[in-house]
Amino acid sequence: MNNKADNHQFYIATANLLNFANPNRIYYDNAPAYNDIEYNHKLRGISELLAKAHADIIAVQEVWDSAALVALADSLGFEAKHVIAPLASNDAASPYTQGQGAQKTPAVGMISRFESLEVSLLQDVAPKAVLDVPDVGLYQRFNRPPLMVRVDAYGQPITIVTAHLKSKRAFFLRDEAGNLLEDMDDPNIRVRAKLRSLCMRAAEAASIRMSIIERLQNTREPLILLGDMNDVTNSVTTQLMTETGEVNYDKSMRDVALFDAARIQARYGWMKDVAYTHIYQGMPEVIDQLFVSEEFLPDSKFSLGQVERVDYFNDHLKWDYADRVIDHGIIRAKIRLND
Repeated sequence: MNNKADNHQFYIATANLLNFANPNRIYYDNAPAYNDIEYNHKLRGISELLAKAHADIIAVQEVWDSAALVALADSLGFEAKHVIAPLASNDAASPYTQGQGAQKTPAVGMISRFESLEVSLLQDVAPKAVLDVPDVGLYQRFNRPPLMVRVDAYGQPITIVTAHLKSKRAFFLRDEAGNLLEDMDDPNIRVRAKLRSLCMRAAEAASIRMSIIERLQNTREPLILLGDMNDVTNSVTTQLMTETGEVNYDKSMRDVALFDAARIQARYGWMKDVAYTHIYQGMPEVIDQLFVSEEFLPDSKFSLGQVERVDYFNDHLKWDYADRVIDHGIIRAKIRLND
């Protein structure tokens, strides 16, 4: 980790780890467990990719087991105490998992060299963000609860929110055994199934937004939101979380808005032509994102630092699919705090 001689700078990154689970453990009923060789190949591959980022804070998605995340952290020079993954815990005393790791769906987590001042999960959708999803009912709990960690970065508290929103993949109705109840080939049903996913993602985005407002309103403590948002930066759901555009009409919105780190970086534009983190239906797009609060805008009277640069590590997405240990790019920001 950088020290005070380095002007209080740090690197923060986000990475979707593509079903990172312990070996010989079934995570999805329809997916084979990793054997020891496959697990070690995945662990080594992810470690090699993340090592290049030299991040002090790594937000991760699609983690099934905290033990696997600890092994990854160790390979990157962190310690077990730097790993936070409550919903993927392998600790038998865990009130969430009883040591069994994540169940039914993977969890988000974080590796951080900085001391954690506060750790919380956003499990319930805020009441004012609850939506009635077609044929499903009220969407009241996050499928993959975001993780909120308040860290001490060189004496400056910063809240970091890690999220993995509902995907754009169509949500078809199934019975309790997992059997389909709808015709996936019916184009009208497919539209309705995609509408369900959109409603779920919108409810999650709105709820995260309300939690962010609560943290930022009338305070001067910075916040960073990052993770797999499952839609592009200017999408309705992503902007629902950040409200960046509102600042153009109401400057007072700066207090609670979030800003795309890639757009406000001091060296903006130098890597814009290679900025993508995922390939969806053959098209490259940025769905893994990193947003910062007003306190990281250099022109703000409340500025506590700035985003010096944002980098995308995505060369592995050009490999054959079978050779990819993860299917998302890694986005990393270099942030320098004011002296």
